[in-house]
Amino acid sequence: MVISSNEMQINEEIRDKEIRVIDVDGSQLGIMSAKDAQKVAYSKDLDLVKIAPQATPPVCRIMDYGKYRFEQAKREKEAKKNQKVISIKEIRLSLNIDTNDFNTKANHAKEFLKDGDKVKVTLKFRGREMAHPEMGGTIMERFATACSEFGSVDKAPKLEGRSMTMMITAKPAK
Repeated sequence: MVISSNEMQINEEIRDKEIRVIDVDGSQLGIMSAKDAQKVAYSKDLDLVKIAPQATPPVCRIMDYGKYRFEQAKREKEAKKNQKVISIKEIRLSLNIDTNDFNTKANHAKEFLKDGDKVKVTLKFRGREMAHPEMGGTIMERFATACSEFGSVDKAPKLEGRSMTMMITAKPAK
């Protein structure tokens, strides 16, 4: 039975003349030819797996490769389950935003920050509003202070073309 592998050489894929062989229990069987090591592995109904190809001579281990791959996949799945994915949520403001609209958007941003997401605040300038970028800066500062309880400004407000952007990162949970 040959299980194909893209990262480790197993069984017939090992073409080295001499290899160092490690048994199932971790004891060393010594240096032998690949064919002899394969015969030993087959006699135990197991696979010969090259675990250190850069060593001289290369190190191979006798193990159940299917079981090894299963446990490795299980560990990777467990590690993936424990990591937190941080997504970026965007909130768009305008220069002449009303108080209630501003508060609603600030509350949305607070909810995103509570969930551990980053918030990108974008303020678009239309027409002649470009003549007053300092007003956009004051709105951004007001937004940052409104969200300061749950997050801190990661990237200060910056004018890029006709829009001003700012990043707010969630504060670590206590």
